Amino acid sequence: MNCNYALLEQEALLHIVGPDTLKFLQGQTTCDTREVDSEHATPGAFCTPQGRVICDFLICELAPEHFSLRMRREIRDNSATAFGKYIIFSKAELDATRDDWLTVAIWGAEAAAAVTEIFGECPKAQFNAHSTGDCAVVQMDKHGQQFECFLQQTASEGYLARMEKLMRRGSEAQWQSEQIRSGIARIVTPTIGEFVPQLLNYDHIGHISFKKGCYTGQEVVARLHYLGKSKRRAYAAQLPAQTECSPGTALYDAVSAKSVGNVINSCVFGENLFLLLAATGAGVDNGLLLGAADGPRLTMLELPYTIEKG
Repeated sequence: MNCNYALLEQEALLHIVGPDTLKFLQGQTTCDTREVDSEHATPGAFCTPQGRVICDFLICELAPEHFSLRMRREIRDNSATAFGKYIIFSKAELDATRDDWLTVAIWGAEAAAAVTEIFGECPKAQFNAHSTGDCAVVQMDKHGQQFECFLQQTASEGYLARMEKLMRRGSEAQWQSEQIRSGIARIVTPTIGEFVPQLLNYDHIGHISFKKGCYTGQEVVARLHYLGKSKRRAYAAQLPAQTECSPGTALYDAVSAKSVGNVINSCVFGENLFLLLAATGAGVDNGLLLGAADGPRLTMLELPYTIEKG
């Protein structure tokens, strides 16, 4: 089939178990967890009281009263510590030590057909989910060409064998490049607590509900949405693969030579370095330089959704 799969070793699941799990997350995160059940997942973010993102996640129900927050492995312990400050009075328990579930990505033109053949059923809309007890599959895009699968390790061998027969084996870097070009920002260690959600375009890609009640950081996030405008937004770009770059690297306006942004995520795939970056609209219009006022000039990429430039 015309699609790929890859084991995502840089991703991990933060497990939360208990009858108060969704209620607890409703009071702490940007998403509306009332929408989450065995057939519906949702992306979201957890912020500081100042509205800065500690972690992004995809929440999925693995079993009754058992939920997982998929996030970058490198920030799982820090995220668990931050959540742990608030969960002590809830009938729910965090577990950041479990690695008995694997995360696998499936993507490509025939991804939906492959998911149906492997798991017996395929989600039909973005963030819809299909769970069987030892696996959960979530459609990540609007077109049914990107999926994330969570596999219980004891059952993973059979699922992975079917994937091997049906699809090409891709790489995690290839999947990450797809996500960057899709405009999906991820929090990593250097950027914990650095960005407000709107700067990451989370108000455009489903991470924020402006209809739910209060949550940690909500006042700042809502004020920016209703009364202000983010001066910086997230954009995708690329450079030759040999360029050195890491999250947090400064970006400079090619005309004014002033610092106008930072790199959010980067990955090398093939001959290109793909970047997701936060920058001012004027900086994007004038041209962005990486790392210094005389650094390499970025080639901007089109996002699959529309944003208002800051």
